[in-house]
Amino acid sequence: MVLNKVLELFCVKKKDSKKKVAAPHPTANVSTNNSLLDPFSSGNGTVLLVQKHEPECSSVVSSMTRTEYGSESDGYNLFNQFDVVQDFSDHYYAKNSPGKTSKDWVKTIQNEWKLLQKDLPESIYVRAYEDRIDLLRAAIVGPAGTPYHDGLFFFDVRFPSEYPQSPPKVHYHSGGLRLNPNLYESGKVCLSLLNTWWGTGCEKWGKSKSTILQVLVSIQGLVLNDKPYFNEPGNKNSANTAPGEKYSLAYNQTAFLLSCRTMMYSLRKPPKHFESLVARHFHERERVILDACDAYISGAVVGSSSAKGTKHPRNNNRSFADFKKSLEKYSELLRKDLAANRTHFLKLTRDSPAAADEIVECTSS
Repeated sequence: MVLNKVLELFCVKKKDSKKKVAAPHPTANVSTNNSLLDPFSSGNGTVLLVQKHEPECSSVVSSMTRTEYGSESDGYNLFNQFDVVQDFSDHYYAKNSPGKTSKDWVKTIQNEWKLLQKDLPESIYVRAYEDRIDLLRAAIVGPAGTPYHDGLFFFDVRFPSEYPQSPPKVHYHSGGLRLNPNLYESGKVCLSLLNTWWGTGCEKWGKSKSTILQVLVSIQGLVLNDKPYFNEPGNKNSANTAPGEKYSLAYNQTAFLLSCRTMMYSLRKPPKHFESLVARHFHERERVILDACDAYISGAVVGSSSAKGTKHPRNNNRSFADFKKSLEKYSELLRKDLAANRTHFLKLTRDSPAAADEIVECTSS
C-alpha cells in the first residue's frame, strides 16, 4: 500500500521493487496525515528566468546515462517507470540555471536516480534529463477510492545547487485548476517535506534522510487522498461530524469534476516524453472511468466505484443536482476524448507487432 511506502520512506528501511512495468493499473487506498500539508500558504514565489546553463559535471553523468539507465522507451506496450531523456524544452524550470554545482551535488543526484529506479511504486513514473540532471518530471496515478482515481497528475522538479541542504522545487501541472487544497492553480505544491508548510521531525525536509522519492510518494498518499476537504487546517476539527462529512462529500464531487477536466487536458496535450503513458493509461482505464461517471450521475458516492464490481453506496445528499448536471456535461466531453485516444492508440499499436499482443481491448459503451 502507498501509506506503508510513505512510512518506510520516512522512518523505516525500504524494500526493493520492480524497475519496469507494463503501464499502468489501479492503485491502493491510503490514509492521510494532514500535518504534512499546507493548504493556506499563498503565492508561487518568484522564479528567475535566465539562459540555459548546464550544471557543472553534467557531462560526466551524461556520458553514463545511456549505459547505466538505457534510452527512453517509446513503445506503447511498455513504459519504463524510470528513464533518462534529452529534450527538456517544455519543463517548467527549463530556463532556471542550476547555478554553481559540485561533484558531491552530482553524486547526490546520481543516488536519487538509483533510488527512483529501484523503489518507485508501480503507479509513479519519472523521467530524468541527460543534459539537465537538475530536472525531473513525474507522473502520479490518482489512488483508487479517492476523487482522483484513474487520473494522471504531472509534476516538474528542480534540484537547486544547494541540494540536499534545501529541498527540491516542485511545480504541479494544474491546467489552471484547483482540485486539491494543496495543489494551487499557480502550480505551487504545499507540503511540509518541501518546507512550504509547518511540520516536525521527519515531516520536514532533512538533508541526510529526505529524498525526492519521499516527496512523490507523499503527494500521492497524503495529498491525493480520499477526503481532501480535511487537508484544510480549518476543516480538520469537523472530521467525523455530520456537517463535516457533508461538506467533504461535496468537495469530493467538485474534485472529481476537476479531475475529469485534468484528464481531458492531459489527453489533448500530454507532457513531453509521457505521450505513450497517457495513451495507454487512458486506453486501459477508459471503461472504468466512464462507468464511474455513470455511477456518480446515478447517485453513487464519489470514489466508491473506482474498481470494477464495486458496490455503489447511494448518495442521499439532495444538493448534488448541480454536480450531476456538470458531470453529465464533462463526462460526455471526456467520452469523446477517450474514444479519440482509443482510436489513436489502436492505430499506433497496429503499427507495432510487438505491442499488438499486449493490447487490452476496451469495450465501448
